[in-house]
Amino acid sequence: MKRRLVVSAVFLLVALICGGLIWFNFFKEKMIAQFFANMQPPAQVVSAAPVERRAWNPVIPAIGTGRAWNGVDLAVQVAGVLKKINFKPNQRYNQGDLLLQIDDTVDQADLANALASVKLYEANYERSKTLANRGFASDATLDQVASQLATARAQEARARAVIDLKALKAPFPGVIGISRVDEGQYLQAGTSVATFQNLDSMRIDFTVPEQSADQVKLGQEVRVGTKEGDLPYTSKIIGIDPKVDPKTRLVSVQSLIEDNRKIGILPGQFLQVEVVLPEQPNVLTAPQTAVVTSLYGDYVFAVVEEDKNGEKRLTARQMFVKTGRRQRGSIEIISGVEPGQQVVVSGQNKIQSGALIKIDNSVDVTKFNPDSLQSAK
Repeated sequence: MKRRLVVSAVFLLVALICGGLIWFNFFKEKMIAQFFANMQPPAQVVSAAPVERRAWNPVIPAIGTGRAWNGVDLAVQVAGVLKKINFKPNQRYNQGDLLLQIDDTVDQADLANALASVKLYEANYERSKTLANRGFASDATLDQVASQLATARAQEARARAVIDLKALKAPFPGVIGISRVDEGQYLQAGTSVATFQNLDSMRIDFTVPEQSADQVKLGQEVRVGTKEGDLPYTSKIIGIDPKVDPKTRLVSVQSLIEDNRKIGILPGQFLQVEVVLPEQPNVLTAPQTAVVTSLYGDYVFAVVEEDKNGEKRLTARQMFVKTGRRQRGSIEIISGVEPGQQVVVSGQNKIQSGALIKIDNSVDVTKFNPDSLQSAK
């Protein structure tokens, strides 16, 4: 009996221990599930900015190229040996200054011969004229001598013209570039010598889409710059092509910077261009960084203030929007949000709709910084 009681007691004790362990495991899993079910995720730190109505300054963006008001690649018109280079690179020269001289020794001799002939025939003409007035020479003789004089003067003019062609002069005031020839070199007609550019004024060539051609007018302001988003220089439209290029569907436009001496834009330089259009008031805008693009459309996270159990908290609500034009860090909102609504502008990758958020605007990510665009490239 004692042995049976001991065995029964041990069995009962083991059963109680096993049952307690099983109950404890079920209780632990229930409490863990309840804890995670009632646990609130921590608020994510984001930046926010209001959607607001403001004046919109629409522009037509384009890519331009600088072109000097007067600019040519100088070339010789006649063949010959280069005798003298009279210019230095990057120096300014006035119209008519001698830049380059081709050997004209033979032509100078031809000119001297022509001058001697002119002098001889002028004397013959004067004698023949005197004799004709006195009746000792016929009119035919006088005409023949006059013809010989005209021929001699034509030969003189031709010799002077050839000599002038061998002296390359500045066609207008400007700055000359690097010499592409050397003294003593034999030059063929048409050989390029150097580029010559008048940098005082600069023309800007660019194109606009055919849909925007009716918005471009003569005298319209055009902003120009070398960096994207940083267009400090102003020009005026001076020409618009009266046709659309059928291959590109673009219209060529030209503007003028009248005083380029302080700006220093170079011919052929790549330029950012914006054609300034009339200002439009009361346009609903938001920072570009607030809009997220997805397969289902563009959306923003609106900041919503809620009161839960007497405690105020901020949550993010996903709202789909219809967007319009973009400009200098701002985007036009056509529909989807109301003016004054706060939207998340940074940190969207950390949240989803309904998430708790905390706003920290210590760093203004909505401020447009063109230098950041350049460094990103």
